[in-house]
Amino acid sequence: MTASSDHAIVVEGLQKSFGDHVALRGVDFTVPRGTVLGLLGPNGAGKTTTVSILATLRKPDAGRALVAGHDVVGDAAAVRRSIMLTGQYAALDEMLTGRENLELFGRLLGLSRSDATARATELLAQFELTDDGGRRVGAYSGGMRRRIDIACGLVVRPEVVFLDEPTTGLDPRSRQQVWSLVSELKADGITTLLTTQYLEEADVLSDNIVVIDHGGVVAEGTAAQLKARTGGTHCDVVPVDPRRLAEAHALLVDLEPTELVSGSDRFSLPAARGVATLGEVMTRLDAAGIELADLALRRPSLDDVFLALTGHHSEPVS
Repeated sequence: MTASSDHAIVVEGLQKSFGDHVALRGVDFTVPRGTVLGLLGPNGAGKTTTVSILATLRKPDAGRALVAGHDVVGDAAAVRRSIMLTGQYAALDEMLTGRENLELFGRLLGLSRSDATARATELLAQFELTDDGGRRVGAYSGGMRRRIDIACGLVVRPEVVFLDEPTTGLDPRSRQQVWSLVSELKADGITTLLTTQYLEEADVLSDNIVVIDHGGVVAEGTAAQLKARTGGTHCDVVPVDPRRLAEAHALLVDLEPTELVSGSDRFSLPAARGVATLGEVMTRLDAAGIELADLALRRPSLDDVFLALTGHHSEPVS
């Protein structure tokens, strides 16, 4: 792998240990400019350690990483000038208002007082917080805090944004608002690295996905490419009468259905021909007088991919 002007992030052989615990085991990936990468993995997989290194908060033990063309170790100051980092918890002064937080960030980043005020007004409007700009951040809802936190990171336009599990603990409406913000960042040409445990989030937002587990990359590709690895579309068969499950299974044995599970009311089988497979199942079972409670095509989800790659499901969205 070599650095390229087409890539906003280049990671090569990244390794990091904390005592006897190996957090990263030679991680490699690239992120093209202006795209969204979903860094997916369970708790403890190495997601936050990776982001910490890319944001110059930690140094790798081995390997190298470039962010916006700058080495995270050799040119850390330039990296920091090029990025915005938002973690799971908003880094705001709760005693200040939303507007005051924005103006403070602007002044710290070198804007004049008038420019900081003007930029705060722009961002409050962009993030739909104009009416709440005069309220203390301590009184904001979780979704509002996340939005003002991201807004503070955009006072001066970054080249790369790191969102480390930004929707953790948010309600569904607030989560959707953050998703909209990620889409806006992409539309503005800003590269985003999004870490998440939420498969739906990675599916909806990411141009490409890197799955890591136990400190190593176990898969990489688009959501469609990763889903294809699970074997494609399946057909779920659910007879009305569970006592006829074995009979239905026997009638479809040449279509290679899954093994029957004791106590289950259904089984599935590959549906390489899609709707045509569905029609074949209906024809055979109807001829045998087996009434169906449900018959559906099921396309693989990222949860299926996650289970296949890591041996367990992702954390549920609460």
